[in-house]
Amino acid sequence: MYLGLDLGTSGVKAMLIDQDQKVIGSGHGALDVSRPHPGWSEQDPADWISATQEAVAGLKAKFPAELAAVKGIGLSGHMHGATLIDARDQVLRPCILWNDTRSHKEAAALDADPRFRALTGNIVFPGFTAPKLAWVAKNEPGIFAKVAKVLLPKDYLRLWLTGEHISEMSDSAGTSWLDTGKRAWSSELLEATGLTEAQMPSLVEGTDRAGGLRPELAADWGMAAGTVVAGGAGDNAASACGMGTVAPGQAFVSLGTSGVLFVANGSYLPKPESAVHAFCHALPNTWHQMGVILSATDALNWHSHVTGKSAADLTSELGDDLKAPGSVTFLPYLSGERTPHNDAAIRGAFIGLGHESSRAVLTQAVLEGVTFAIRDNLEALKSAGTSVSRVTAIGGGSRSRYWLGSIATALGVPVDIPADGDFGAAFGAARLGLVAATGADPLSVFTAPETAETIEPVAGLTSDYEQAYGRYRALYPAIKALN
Repeated sequence: MYLGLDLGTSGVKAMLIDQDQKVIGSGHGALDVSRPHPGWSEQDPADWISATQEAVAGLKAKFPAELAAVKGIGLSGHMHGATLIDARDQVLRPCILWNDTRSHKEAAALDADPRFRALTGNIVFPGFTAPKLAWVAKNEPGIFAKVAKVLLPKDYLRLWLTGEHISEMSDSAGTSWLDTGKRAWSSELLEATGLTEAQMPSLVEGTDRAGGLRPELAADWGMAAGTVVAGGAGDNAASACGMGTVAPGQAFVSLGTSGVLFVANGSYLPKPESAVHAFCHALPNTWHQMGVILSATDALNWHSHVTGKSAADLTSELGDDLKAPGSVTFLPYLSGERTPHNDAAIRGAFIGLGHESSRAVLTQAVLEGVTFAIRDNLEALKSAGTSVSRVTAIGGGSRSRYWLGSIATALGVPVDIPADGDFGAAFGAARLGLVAATGADPLSVFTAPETAETIEPVAGLTSDYEQAYGRYRALYPAIKALN
């Protein structure tokens, strides 16, 4: 048996798979996000531990024998979070999360230093880890002085699981401290933010062993002490491992809290000015590119909260048959935007509201707004020299056939729906645990699921979508002037 632990923004998922990669069961522990000020987003790392305990306890209650047979554990987690610990491994402050934009000034200052783009292959985005430390140094100097280690969220879970300070390449590539081509920490970039390599975790590949389960936890969970813990991956790379998106040119679109258009690469292909991320993959000598939007299902969930209707009810009002875009356009910049604008200050808007603008009209506009933001990502990937011929859809938003039809038509590529099953980050993490424990060939393990259905672009609506996308593109500079 193999266990995958995925630390998401809204909860921890624990998944058990067997040696044939059949999913045995899963457990869940819920999490909340604290937003004490506009643009801030934080979590208490102690809550990650509680949620993990809850998720594993759910598995143990149903599958105690299977849990006891686990030979490898893989980790996945939301990226870029700044988890600061002191010399006694005590947390110094709440973790500053990936969608926190308070450090936009610090990010701009670091990005103005040409060494960062040259070595990391990426813009220094406000959501990345390095500018957060620069913000802490400026605004919380007492805390900064006590920082003994900076850990990414899933690697704080590893510390609790194993007692080890270890990270891996895919997650670390999102810090703005990794020399992405060399797959190593850059002492030069660390020094630019007042840090040293001694304050970083050691690095392994995602498929490597990265510690063993502590005896106390092993006894509590009914598992063997020293059970192998894999390097793991950042959530998007872990999802790619779950989806089998590891060979050059393979792609997926993720409709989760954030939205991602992810393409695997056989070589390192940076083009930071495109705002496309060029990161290490979880497999050795493999990289990937992705465009990221900050609010995907988060935009629909916001709309759900405002209207008092569930997201499922809202999308069901639209039916399955795609309609031409209406007169209302939605900009999904609820917490700023990353690709392609790198704009922490921009905020969302409805444009074109009228008396006839019903709830269903606004729902359609929300889905189309996120769709057009993903189209922005496709255009950015094209500018970076990457083509996409088809995508596989994952994430909670992929349950909406209407949304997938909108994406297929706006991107002009088929969207594949995987056969029933959970092939997300927790499954990818479990696969990484399997590889680390057995030494299996990653390419033989990270296979793609069967396709249950393919949603093709609606040819009769292509022109309507192109016109609507043109309106969408024209609105960002107008709204930016107001912001």
